[in-house]
Parts: sequence; structure tokens; C-alpha cells
Amino acid sequence: MTGDGPRTAHDVVVVGGGAAGLCLAHGLTAAGRAVTVVEAPDGPLRPPERTWCYWEAGPGAFEEAVTASWGRLRVRGPEGHVIESEPAPLRYRMVRSGLFEQLVHARLAESGTSRVLRATVHAVCDTHRGAEVRCTTADGEALTLRAALVFDSRPVRQVPPHRTLLLQHFRGWFVRTSEPRFEPEVADLMDFRVPQPRHGLAFGYVLPLAPDRALVEYTEFSRTALTATAYDDALRHYTGNVLRLGRFTVDSAEQGVIPMTDARFPRRAGRAVFRIGAAGGATRPATGYTFAAVQRQGLAVAAALERGRPGVPPPHGRRALAMDAVLLRALDTGRVNGPRFFTDLFRRVPMERLLRFLDGGSTPWEEFGIGLRTPVGPMLRTAAELPFLTRRLTARSEERT
Repeated sequence: MTGDGPRTAHDVVVVGGGAAGLCLAHGLTAAGRAVTVVEAPDGPLRPPERTWCYWEAGPGAFEEAVTASWGRLRVRGPEGHVIESEPAPLRYRMVRSGLFEQLVHARLAESGTSRVLRATVHAVCDTHRGAEVRCTTADGEALTLRAALVFDSRPVRQVPPHRTLLLQHFRGWFVRTSEPRFEPEVADLMDFRVPQPRHGLAFGYVLPLAPDRALVEYTEFSRTALTATAYDDALRHYTGNVLRLGRFTVDSAEQGVIPMTDARFPRRAGRAVFRIGAAGGATRPATGYTFAAVQRQGLAVAAALERGRPGVPPPHGRRALAMDAVLLRALDTGRVNGPRFFTDLFRRVPMERLLRFLDGGSTPWEEFGIGLRTPVGPMLRTAAELPFLTRRLTARSEERT
């Protein structure tokens, strides 16, 4: 692709119409910027319908796209011990990508200054006056977009050098049972009543949508993903032997892999080109959650532009990243037992405080208190060895943001 087709000038171009790209476009448009979002045409490059979850106090900017929310959360230990709490004012929210895209697309269209362009991006590069995005439109036309700034949310080809890389990989079924089996007001964040792998940890995840409908997932934190057959076997065991759902049908399924790593993701790819979303380090390393961070990132980028300092501020603080690096290493080495670690943490720390900590909203004193409620010896030993470990590259890992 030489980019010798028509050339058009833009204020800001956002590459990728997923959660990160649309949150940024929404924030920039609200701040008065003219934005063009380039997203892939229908076909193999467009990802399937996805589910994004986060917790928030009160209605947020995308409340109209929230499919369901829960005021009570539950964690179940390996032996069935239940920790259940109402983390008010926080509620756990589910957003489906299709509805979210429709909402943001409509708001961009209403602005009169921003738009969504369906095209396949081939190259993004700096120019002497900004940056260019070279692409092919849905009808096969070569097009070059010129912009003062470009924000690229496409997944990186390879995870940057790291000391630890685990994968959060999962498969979920949207199930419909023949009889009421779910509590619509309670979401199960982690249910460790599943067989544990030899390396890493596994848990079930249940988001009820009605007494007879829910998203049921099987999730692992480990070094390698499973086969489709292995995921389905694990889900059959969880729905049949653990949840005892009885007869049910599967309306749809979704699957994904999220790198959980202490790698440092560069947020700048050129003088006028920046990386956002998971590609820019927005995924919280120890949890895999991204949606709340990309909302904050979009607002932070807009605020930086208003101050005349274009860039992408760090999506997570240094303390949070340092603590996550210790936890990931402790899990990867087996120094801490994953199911016991998370079960004890939710049992010993008020859930509202723990969720704020996992979202980067806790104080240093709260973080110190949370640290004391972890296995102190193994965690200190891991923290002491991290500075002496070499960051390295491993094989490419699939991402989902």
C-alpha cells in the first residue's frame, strides 16, 4: 500500500473502534475536537461481540450502554466458603460492545465534527507536520488521512520485554436454564470450586441477567491458553457438577486471552503518534480489567491537549504497577496459592476498599494495610528478587481489550 490515493486533513485520527478508541474519541469530541475514528469494515478483521465489565459509583458517561449491573458481589473459596458483600457506592457493570459502539457512534454523529470511517489501516507514520494513516476503504479505495495527532489502539504484535507474563484466558456461555437458577442481584466474581491447573489458577465467573439467564465463564491465569474442547469440558463440569444448572441452552459464547504482565508498554510511537488502550498499558496487570482505565485515559488525553501538552498520561500509577509485578511473579513461581490468596484477600479486606485498590483509587495507607493481609513472607521475598531479574521477550500472545 503506497498511500497514493486521496489525502484528507483531520485534527485527530483514532485508529481502532474498540473500547479504547471510542472512549478517547468520545472524550475528545466532548472537548471540542474534530475526530475521525478508523475502524475495520465488516469481515475477519472486526472482532466478535464482546463483554466489558467494570465497577463505578453512580451513573457514568456510558450508562445507556450498561446491559446489567449488580449491587452485591460474591467470591467462593475452593471448599465452598462464601464471601459476599455490598460494596456501595460501587456497582459492578456489564457493557456489551455492540450497544456501546451504537451509543458512541450516535454521539459522534450528533457532534457534527466527528465521524467513523470504515477502512483497513495498513500503516501509521510521522510526517513533518503531524502524522499519516494509510488505509483502504470498505469499497477498495486507497486513502491517506493526514492529522495533527494519531492515537493507535491496535494490539501490539508482541508483548514488550517483561519479567513475568501470565495469560488470563477464558470462555463464556450465555446460558438460559429451564428453571430459575440464578440470583439476579448477586454476581460471582471468583468461584474457585473448579479443578485447579498444575500451574496458575482457575475459577468460575457468573453474571446473572435474569433468574433463568446468565453469562457463565471458565477462566484461568496460566502461561498457555487451552483448546476449544478443553474450555467446553471445563464449562460443562462447572455448569453441571458445581452450579447444578440442570437443563439449559447456550444462546451464544465468547472467548478471549488477556496478557497479564509487568512489561512496560510505550505510549508514544512517534512524534505525533501515540498508543492507547491495552497497547498503551491500560490493562491492569494483576486483574486484566481495562474498560474503566480506558475511560479515564480518554479524559486524561483530552485534558492534556487542552493544556497544550499532547500525550497519553500513564493509565496506572507506579505503586499499583509495582505491587502488581510482585503479585504476578509470586503467582507464576507458585510462592502463593492463587485460590487461597484471592479468597483470603476478599475475606480480610472490605470489598469496597479492595475494589478501589484494584482500580487505582486507594491511598498509600490503605495499600499498606492491604499488603499486610497478604502472605507477607513470600511477597517480600518476591519483591526483593524482582530488581535482579532480566526482562525478556517471549512468543506473541493474543490480546483482547
